[in-house]
Amino acid sequence: MENYIVSARKYRPQTFDSVIGQKSLTTTLKNAILSNRLAHAYLFCGPRGVGKTTCARIFAKTINCEHRTPQGEACNECESCKSFNEQRTLNIFELDAASNNGVDEMRQLVDQVRIPPQMGKYKVYIIDEVHMLSQAAFNAFLKTLEEPPHYVIFILATTEKHKILPTILSRCQVFDFNRIGVEDIVAHLADVAAKEGVNAEPDALRVIAQKADGGMRDALSIFDEVVSYTNGNLTYQSVIENLNVLDYEYYFKVTDLLLQNKVGDALLLLNDIINRGFNEGIFMSGMASHLRDLLVSKDPETTDLLEVGGQIRERYKEQAARCPLKFLYKAMKLCTDCDIHYKASKNKRLLVELTLIQMAQLTDPDSDEASGRGPTQEIAPIFHKPVKKDTAKPAPAAQNPAPAAANLASDAPAAYYKPREVKKNPFGPSIKDIGKAAPAPKPVEQEAPVEAVGGEDDPFDEARLQGQWELAVAQLPADKGVLAQRLRQSPPKLEADGTAYIAAENNLALQDIKKVLPALQEILRKSLHNNKLQLATRLSEGAERIKIYTPQEKYDLMVKKNPALAKLQEAFKLDLR
Repeated sequence: MENYIVSARKYRPQTFDSVIGQKSLTTTLKNAILSNRLAHAYLFCGPRGVGKTTCARIFAKTINCEHRTPQGEACNECESCKSFNEQRTLNIFELDAASNNGVDEMRQLVDQVRIPPQMGKYKVYIIDEVHMLSQAAFNAFLKTLEEPPHYVIFILATTEKHKILPTILSRCQVFDFNRIGVEDIVAHLADVAAKEGVNAEPDALRVIAQKADGGMRDALSIFDEVVSYTNGNLTYQSVIENLNVLDYEYYFKVTDLLLQNKVGDALLLLNDIINRGFNEGIFMSGMASHLRDLLVSKDPETTDLLEVGGQIRERYKEQAARCPLKFLYKAMKLCTDCDIHYKASKNKRLLVELTLIQMAQLTDPDSDEASGRGPTQEIAPIFHKPVKKDTAKPAPAAQNPAPAAANLASDAPAAYYKPREVKKNPFGPSIKDIGKAAPAPKPVEQEAPVEAVGGEDDPFDEARLQGQWELAVAQLPADKGVLAQRLRQSPPKLEADGTAYIAAENNLALQDIKKVLPALQEILRKSLHNNKLQLATRLSEGAERIKIYTPQEKYDLMVKKNPALAKLQEAFKLDLR
């Protein structure tokens, strides 16, 4: 009895031309061989079962072939090709990095590299799953990988390129393998079925190709499984039964029920699907894919994105013609939301049923969702919006002093909305306050703005100006605390020409005040109802300068004002200096 060989091994490609779905990569490798431009290291990366190791073996056999064809293929007749095909070659080594990932294995490989080939031109080392190597193994391999002997070629293969060290990537020519398309897999499976004498329906092979998710090895493994189940007669129905795949028919039925707003029948059909052993999440994921296929079927230009057979393709076009675009868009969004919340839901079936109910309401003419009468939702603003200026007269100051300050803040420039909080010292004046100018009155104790009687050109005097000065300074940002304290101690002085001057003790302070001067001027103009107010700065004169006292000078002033403080300091040995 002949030993059985699985299709993935029996029909493994032996030449570059027989590799499925990697035309650009195989052409590049053949041209490199024909032009004798071989790199010393290659990295083949991509999903599982797409031909990485297969291409590495074909490449290794071809470069050692003694009589290559003009197309760059191995002859399969010379001694080198025969030894490779019979698995007795001494020039090609395959290493599984998953089980040989230590530094000792890498050092042993480095020692083997020093021995030249006994037959042929090159020694080829194929290291599969190279991302499994340890950090120490990578480091031990770096120098040899960068400068191997002229007769050595390394071919590294991995499914996880992101785990490869950048120092390894920079030493290799990188080839990225693609997933194999459904049509290519179907064509190859049909060829294998013909060679094996298996009767296979195209739709059945298409289901296998979609289940394989771009991997030819997976597709051939599923093919062998289904052939055993059906005894060589692959039908669409037998394949979906064996693979536990939900039939297209269910999705067509559910979509028809949703378009007719038959919620009860849709829920009964969902119950039938669950009773057949299918998970609600699998159904909802398939429903989203079905709606996507309906969407691409509405436009002839996007129909090529539909990966189904001819008969089912016509059914998609027919149902897509009856589905409004808005229904498809919103239904796909509902399916996606359901899929996102499915794992976190404690009642998964109820979540799927609610999604079906919402989808059925999308085409109900009496629902708010379909008619556009649904309530609009507004996102609350994150930042405070500036309040529009009230053109009406403000309330009298005596009746409502607090809102006057609030209106002042709302009329301020956008950068100075939030007033800085002025903290009160519960213990009275501090030692640091000795010698400084008397603090300005608190904002709540200031005289409220006088009711406007003359539009935007009301007269004012220095007392009114300085009364509003503290309120304006209080609206400076919190990071301007030092500057605000300096401005409180230097209130503006109104000159005969109507300009209010702010004195600064030095040029540095003068520049700081100029930065906030436009904002303060705008606040004062609005609070005083006078657009002609002009603020200006100047250096302070001798009498206006604020003297900075040392701790000793502050103590002497306090003792002079209250001699009992000296006795207190001596009795309790206080350090007040």
